[in-house]
Amino acid sequence: MIYDELLRSGRIREEKVSRLSVRQALERAERDLQVAARLIAEDLDWAFAISYNAVLQASRAYMFAQGYRPASAEGHKNTFAFMRIALGKEHEELITYFDRMRVKRNQATYNVAGLITKTEAQNLLEKARDFVAWIHNKLAQHIE
Repeated sequence: MIYDELLRSGRIREEKVSRLSVRQALERAERDLQVAARLIAEDLDWAFAISYNAVLQASRAYMFAQGYRPASAEGHKNTFAFMRIALGKEHEELITYFDRMRVKRNQATYNVAGLITKTEAQNLLEKARDFVAWIHNKLAQHIE
C-alpha cells in the first residue's frame, strides 16, 4: 500500500469517513476562500492564514474520501505528507509550496505580525482557489 510508512509511523490512520464529512470539509474550504478574498484588503496575515486553511480543508476532504485521517499530533504536517504521496510527482511542487506556506502561516499567526506581503497573500489565495476547485471536481462523486 502506498501509505504504509505514514500508517506505520502513526502519522495517518485508516478511518471510514462519511460523505457528509467530505462535503463539510469542502464547504469549509470554499467558505474560507470567500472570507480570505474579503479580508485581503484589511489584514494580509489573516487572509493568508484563511487561504491556507482552505487548502488544508480541501486536503482533509481528499484524505477523508480515501478513507484516512491525519494523526492529531502534527495534523497539518501529516496532511501534506499524505497529499504529497496521494497526488504523486505531478503535483509535488504544489504540495511542497503549500507545506512551506504551512510553516509561514504558523510564523505569521504565532510569532511575527505583519510578516505576510500583499503578493504572498494574493499568490496563496489564487493557488488555493485553483486547488480547492480541482479537489472539488476530483471528489464530485463523494459529495453527491
